[in-house]
Amino acid sequence: MKKRVEAARTARRGVIPDHKSPHRMEKRANIPHTEDNLVRNGLTMDRLGSLNAFVQAAECRSFVAAGRQLGVSSSAIGKAVARLEERLGVRLFHRSTRSMTLTTEGAQFLDRCRRIFREIEAAERELSQAQEAPRGKLRVSLPLVCMLITPVIGAFMRAYPEIEMDLDFTDRLVDVIDEGFDAVIRTGETRDSRLMTRTLGSFCHRLVGSPDYFLHHGIPQHPQELRAHACLHHKYPSTGKLERWPLCGGDEYAEIDLPVAATASTIEPLICLAEQGLGIACLPLFAVQRPLSEGTLITVLDGHIHDVGEFHILWPSSRHPSPKVKAFVDFMAAELSVGSTPPVR
Repeated sequence: MKKRVEAARTARRGVIPDHKSPHRMEKRANIPHTEDNLVRNGLTMDRLGSLNAFVQAAECRSFVAAGRQLGVSSSAIGKAVARLEERLGVRLFHRSTRSMTLTTEGAQFLDRCRRIFREIEAAERELSQAQEAPRGKLRVSLPLVCMLITPVIGAFMRAYPEIEMDLDFTDRLVDVIDEGFDAVIRTGETRDSRLMTRTLGSFCHRLVGSPDYFLHHGIPQHPQELRAHACLHHKYPSTGKLERWPLCGGDEYAEIDLPVAATASTIEPLICLAEQGLGIACLPLFAVQRPLSEGTLITVLDGHIHDVGEFHILWPSSRHPSPKVKAFVDFMAAELSVGSTPPVR
């Protein structure tokens, strides 16, 4: 009776026990604890265990090593694989006394089996993470212009005090995955099949200068008149190229050779230079809302600006992002809703 009970328990692993193995009851196979549900739905643990035995044997290229991994004998692994081959009607391994390799069908089947176990693991992880509060270090890369939305990030930190923010402000195009970022915020186009993306909000540009500058140099009435003005340009630090001013008419004005009074790789110096009366700058509207409201800057040629830029947040592709990433994405999307500009606080 005792032997039958032990045999029944071991069979739940999906590998028929070899009673000559001294290890037969020491370990359980590394199979997710879903026995009852699987049995009720017709997928017995014997079948799932056979898949696990096959995967381990394929990855180890050895029944002996696979048995060691699962805590059973090599003959138990061999029998499980043999039953699987018989049920499928195909040969999964080429076996000889010296080597063991997958057949073409075996390689295809291994890929499917790995997907099955990944799905089981993902389901368990999803349920586990649903119970967790967002916490831990959150590493985020943002363009330098996004320094102006730090009030929104501050609000996120107050809402989630257990998340430690690690912010990297740079206009360099970082590699999100290779450099270990949890999320990045970018402007412009986003093309990376490894990443999930969500649009946060939109913004537009304005040509701005100080009232004193326009008093002394006149207000341009047409984009072509900018040739006679001091122009303050933003340049991309990664390429050194000047950012094109999005003047109305598309290609009609794209070839205007604008004068260059100064260039800067960040927004803040251009705002400062424009406020000092040293020229006209083309800047995101949200970046100059405060000086516009205070009267230190005014806009010109509003009817000749045609662009609408967008903020995007990107994070490594996963069906189940971690609680801290999900919290950050949802919070930023709510605060920077599409069609709005970052609030001045």
